[in-house]
Amino acid sequence: MSNFEQQTAKFRNQAGFIAALDQSGGSTPKALKLYGIPEGNWSNDAEMMDLIHAMRSRIITSPSFGGNRILAAILFEATMDRDIKGRPTAEYLWEVKKVVPILKVDKGLVDEADGVQLMKAMPDLDKLLAKAKAKGIFGTKMRSVIKQANPAGIKAVVDQQFTVGRQIIAAGLVPIIEPEVDIKCPDKAKAEDLLKAAILSELDKLPEGQLVMLKLTLPEQDNLYAECIRHPRVLKVVALSGGYSRDEANKRLARQHDMVASFSRALTEGLSAQQTDAEFDAALDAAIESIYQASKT
Repeated sequence: MSNFEQQTAKFRNQAGFIAALDQSGGSTPKALKLYGIPEGNWSNDAEMMDLIHAMRSRIITSPSFGGNRILAAILFEATMDRDIKGRPTAEYLWEVKKVVPILKVDKGLVDEADGVQLMKAMPDLDKLLAKAKAKGIFGTKMRSVIKQANPAGIKAVVDQQFTVGRQIIAAGLVPIIEPEVDIKCPDKAKAEDLLKAAILSELDKLPEGQLVMLKLTLPEQDNLYAECIRHPRVLKVVALSGGYSRDEANKRLARQHDMVASFSRALTEGLSAQQTDAEFDAALDAAIESIYQASKT
């Protein structure tokens, strides 16, 4: 079996969750501050990215971080381009840890219109996908945001996600479609109903053999996305923490059958640059175990 076939089988058959380690340039200062490294500890973007890479490397190389509980890790491009213990990050993840490498490919969001934020244009996407494929990346992730239960806006988000998704499939990768519903959306349940209908319509148009994953906000109505989980074109449905605390996100996730976590801030909550390795590993182990258990329901 090829790596791609092994990785597909891992998603189909193994319990676990996705570790989202893809804070971009915009969210990196906040991530570092939560990790105990305040602004002022770097003088340029390159130094900032070195610090966040050191944090991500510490997580990935921890004894508690492994393919027994973690299906995959989502990487920022700068992480993919760097090494861990002398090996390219994606290679280290799969060959050493048996964790599937996934790449965040979006370039951020445009300003809100029709109650949503679409993704910025990605003119160099084909080049990035070719580089990712060459580096052993399995799939991609791209995020849009829904802030209002606006049918036109939600349709535009889903149309854009699947249009780009088809481009990613054509490059031999599996896209994670992420139309996040803001947890502060005033009519979140209605927005989620509209979103589900739009997603199912697009899934039905995909040819046999083409696969996507879905990354969705934990819904107001439990098991709302059961039809998406069962859909033959869907490899996995994962949940984002969306600003909920880890405890709250885990509680909500545990009520969603066959939906697994793809947490970012909720995964790294409580980790600090000041911790000893033993303290860090213990805190990370506890976080991973709690998210793993919530993902097994």
